[in-house]
This record gives sequence, structure tokens and C-alpha cells, in this order.
Amino acid sequence: MNLLAVSPSPDIRVVTVILLAMGLSTPGKAEITSLDSGNIDDILNNAGVSLVNFYADWCRFSQMLHPIFEEASNIVREEFPNTNQVVFARVDCDQHSDIAQRYRITKYPTLKLFRNGMMMKREYRGQRSVAAIADFIRQQQVDPVKEIHSLEEINTVDRSKRNIIAYFETKDSDNYHTYEKVANILRDDCTFHASFGPVSEPERINGDNVIYRPMGDSAPDMIYLGSLTNFDLTYAWTQDKCVPLVREITFENGEELTEEGIPFLILFHIKEDSNSLEKFQHEVARQLIGEKGSINFLHADCEKFRHPLLHIQKTPADCPVIAIDSFRHMYVFPDFQDLGIPGRLKQFVLDLHSGKLHREFHHGPDPTDSTPGQLEAAGEVVSSPPESSFQKLAPSETRYTILTRDRDEL
Repeated sequence: MNLLAVSPSPDIRVVTVILLAMGLSTPGKAEITSLDSGNIDDILNNAGVSLVNFYADWCRFSQMLHPIFEEASNIVREEFPNTNQVVFARVDCDQHSDIAQRYRITKYPTLKLFRNGMMMKREYRGQRSVAAIADFIRQQQVDPVKEIHSLEEINTVDRSKRNIIAYFETKDSDNYHTYEKVANILRDDCTFHASFGPVSEPERINGDNVIYRPMGDSAPDMIYLGSLTNFDLTYAWTQDKCVPLVREITFENGEELTEEGIPFLILFHIKEDSNSLEKFQHEVARQLIGEKGSINFLHADCEKFRHPLLHIQKTPADCPVIAIDSFRHMYVFPDFQDLGIPGRLKQFVLDLHSGKLHREFHHGPDPTDSTPGQLEAAGEVVSSPPESSFQKLAPSETRYTILTRDRDEL
């Protein structure tokens, strides 16, 4: 037999060598579950952790990810063979547009993480390699609850972080299982601690007990008064404590915040200026709690975000400064000292929603009954508002196929 007659071509040999070198060879055992409207809820709800690849066959970035995702699935399956523990799944968004809309997919490919059927806010944005994806799943398997072995340890918790501390009679209880489930979902937002048995007994006078220890040495603890067997109540209380109304924006979470798709109301302040931040937080809670969900309340370090400040003709020396970024334009709150005037900050946000901020930047202040046409008569020329700066933190078009969406101009 002439072996040369059946030898692979040079091109095939080269491709094989490249695939092996990249770790992308497919050994034929990839267990990727294809999701559709008939099976998605059952599969995701019965898996502790699911990583779902939302893709489109025509998208070249999706095509590049397929072999990487499959090989990562193979590695993870060997380490976690229980299919109720980890699931790798995919959704063809062209074939199942209803699922894509349900999970607000705006780019391909998108890797979403689910826990017991609940989609996590933070999707996978790491390196697209077999090792990185496999390591991401390993990290999700690490127990988020740190066990306390003596009550003295409580005094050493890091007060620069938000801490949830719980005291249980036993680890094998419905109360603890609820707490553990909540901790898994909110592991990126809070640090979770728990003690059991005799160690926790002094803190369990009235039964199992959960407290929130806020950031700052002088902030008082807050006690959870609801039922620990009620997941929805426990999760809602913990989320309220772990996810602040006013969040800090950084270069690390900027893409994630931008993808939420709602404008930013942002305080630029010197990092050490906690007074301005506290005042901003207070007024947001007092005036704008009803706007939660229609605008993101953020604060940023003036030094780190010099470039957005330059867009609105400000420098760190001008801080504190409040501005709105609508992802088209940036608008500046006239005077930080007016923050405490009842309704002033709320009106600023309402003027964004009504289009007044955009209209006035293009055409000057809206005329009143007493001064109709005054600006036009004076020949005043009003410049356009500065372009959005934070839109530049949106997903890179060199990693994703971005879906175009019609948006109202703000």
C-alpha cells in the first residue's frame, strides 16, 4: 500500500498543527446543549451554573469562538462531571430571536452566566481562550461563603467592603441553603461570612441571624428581619445592601454599565472628597429613587476620568461636577452648590427625558411668555452639546458584531 496516496495534504497538516498548538482540536466529546423555547427554562433551572453562548452563524466572531467554547466544555466536564453542577449551552439567535430578545442580546457572541436559571448581571468578558473560560467556571465553583471559626474574626473583616455576616445553628438547614444561594448570586457585590453551632450561639438568641455590615468603621450594622426560608425576600434585602444606588464607574466595569443601555447621571469628584459623594448619594436617594431603572447613578474619580471632563470643558480642579451622559451627548448640571435645592436635581433628569436638555443645547433656552424670540432677535448662536465620552467604553467592535438599534436622540 502506498502511504503517500492517503497522506493528508500539506495544507491539512498545517491546519492540524495549528489547531493542536492552540488547544482547539475537537476530540468529538463536546457536550454543548442547544437551547430553544421548549427546553431552555428546564435546563437552566436545573443547573447550578450555566454558561450560554448566544451566537449567529454568519458572525465571524461567533465562528471563531465555537471550537474554543467546545474545548473549554470538554475540560470543565472532566472536572465537574455532574450535569446538574455545570452546563455549557448555546442559542442560535437567528433561529430563536424570541430568546435573544428575552435576554436583551445586543452583540454576537455574548456569553451569559446563569445560576439556577437566574441570569447574572455580569456576563463573561474575559479572554476568549480555552484556559480562560475553563478557569472562569472553576472560579464560579468556589464557595463564596467564608466560614467564621471564632467571633473575634468578625472584628477583623475588611470594612472597605460590604459584608454580610450570618449565624446559623447548623449548615444543613433550609435557612443556610437560602443564604448560600443568595451568596452565589451576589458574590461579586458583597463578601459573605457564616458561623455555625457553638461558635454562633451568642448571636442566635432569637434564632438564625443575618446582618449587613456596611463600608466604613462608624457605619452601624443592619439586621435582616424577614424569613430566611423565603428566597425572594432574602435576596431582595441582600441585593439592596450589596448593590448601592450610586455605583462607582471604573475602566473595568465601564463596558458592563454602558451595556445596560440607560443614561448615566455621574458625579466626578476627587477620590478623597467623601463629603461631595455623600451629599450626591443623599440627594439621589431623596429626589430620584423613582428614576431607578431609567438612569444609572454613578460616581467617578476625577483624576482617572480626566478625558470625559475635558469633553465638558472641565478639569479635576473644577470637581465636584455633575453631568449626564446620554450616550449621544454630555450635559452639565449648572452648579454643584444647587444640589440640595429641592427638586433641582430631579428636574435636571426630567429635562433629559423630555428632550429639553438636547433642545436647549441646539436652539437655546426654551422661550417663555415674557421673552418670546428674545434669543433669536439677539442673534445668539448656540453650540451643540459635547459628544458622549462614556459611549467609548461600550463593547469593542473588534471583538463583537454589534447589533444596530434605533435610539431616540437625547
